[in-house]
Amino acid sequence: MANKQTFPDFEYPVAYCIAGVDEVGRGPLVGDVVTAAVILDPDNPIEGLMDSKKLSEKKRNLLSIEIKEKAISWSLGRANPQEIDTLNILHATMLAMQRAVAGLNVEPDFVLVDGNRCPTFLANVSATEQQNNKIASQAVVKGDARVAEISAASIIAKVARDNEMIALDKLHPEYGFAKHKGYPTKLHLEKIIELGVLDCYRQSFKPVARVLGTYHD
Repeated sequence: MANKQTFPDFEYPVAYCIAGVDEVGRGPLVGDVVTAAVILDPDNPIEGLMDSKKLSEKKRNLLSIEIKEKAISWSLGRANPQEIDTLNILHATMLAMQRAVAGLNVEPDFVLVDGNRCPTFLANVSATEQQNNKIASQAVVKGDARVAEISAASIIAKVARDNEMIALDKLHPEYGFAKHKGYPTKLHLEKIIELGVLDCYRQSFKPVARVLGTYHD
């Protein structure tokens, strides 16, 4: 029998106001990488929070509405294809996470981030108080399945990005964005070879660069 995968123990930090952060859309060839930051209200719990990928589309959509209604604060952040091409996808994702936290209308005193690394989050302080203006943060491996705030962030980020792909599909139905959501499926790769690359594609990603003739081994 295979050993069950284990992760480092996680304990909630001692903090007054915790934000969870997650991203959606690092792998697709098209569109923004979308992040969300969520501060949940302990007095207004939400049932059924879990990794957004394990929920049905219908359940995700319902939970996204409930999270936005019940959370103390929530915010979306993003980095566009040009930023992804300039910075690379990792650094663009970190930037989008910073933007999501900066967009909260309540400032957290601790940020929990899904994954194995997190960017520096800066507190909104005046210029005279700049010495120690970092918000404490911690990366949590598989946090979208283990931490309610991160689960909530993963849900609203995924619903937002999926909706953007559905809107893009209405503009360019021949590419099939509503179906593959921008990920490099066999059908999608065939379509960009057949139809070409739109402005919203990430030109630094290998399959896109190959179609553009800019990829070199």
